[in-house]
Amino acid sequence: MPNGWIILDKPLTLGSTQAVAAVKRNLREAGYGKVKVGHGGTLDPLATGVLPIAVGEATKLAGRMLDATKAYEFTVQFGTETTTLDAEGEICATSDVRPTRAEVEAILPDFTGPIEQMPPAYSALKINGKRAYDLARAGEDVVLEARSVTIHALDVMDWTEDSVTLLANVSKGTYIRSLARDIACELGSVGYVTMLRRVKAGPFTLESAISLDKLNDLAKGASLEDIILPLEAGLDDIPALDLDPDAAGAVRQGRKLSGLPQPDGTYWGRLGDEPVALMEVEGGEARVLRGFNLKA
Repeated sequence: MPNGWIILDKPLTLGSTQAVAAVKRNLREAGYGKVKVGHGGTLDPLATGVLPIAVGEATKLAGRMLDATKAYEFTVQFGTETTTLDAEGEICATSDVRPTRAEVEAILPDFTGPIEQMPPAYSALKINGKRAYDLARAGEDVVLEARSVTIHALDVMDWTEDSVTLLANVSKGTYIRSLARDIACELGSVGYVTMLRRVKAGPFTLESAISLDKLNDLAKGASLEDIILPLEAGLDDIPALDLDPDAAGAVRQGRKLSGLPQPDGTYWGRLGDEPVALMEVEGGEARVLRGFNLKA
């Protein structure tokens, strides 16, 4: 059974759930039968770019991918704001103010580092058990609480007289649409996102991403090895913990390892090149977070 990552360069209008379904369908038609598949972080239908899709044992790391740092390129169109803060919504505010590039660059430090951010009303957050976007579409007033996020870096990529394209490296939970709205507001204007492209998610970048057409080639006889990355590709951002056969056997049984010299932190235990488990080291003792059954 396949275990690893398919990094899809998600096209416009395709939802993340639809992308997972496409992977399942192509694996099934390629003869792999029923395989566990999940995505490592929702990407809006109006966004494109890196969508990590976990296959087999890699699904045990999908939750970790949700918490990973991500990077986005996005364009803010000044002078118009929409209800959804993207091209899908209706115009709800306008402004004649068009900031200069120098003015944009001057305020970017205000949005770098830890910030408080108000999520958009049209979001998947729940209010009393209901999705905010369902309430907003029903015409109800949506009141969400501000959340703390971190903008690790924010840089100008391109510029026109009425728009700016930015590259943002952000923590989990960051809403790019809200960031665009707040930047425009700080500049005395209004704005919405006309282009959103995820260029990095955790250790995965566009360099390892494949098109939907290439994914569909799998059902036509293309080699899975040309499409899937190994499970450990999702662990490239943490150090490895080399195990001997006895230690690997203990880890596979869920037992703790003691007397380790490694600093505290998260590691992936391996026997040779084979991932054995995601582990946490604390005070010289390692415990298993998630074990990998790659021999099944």
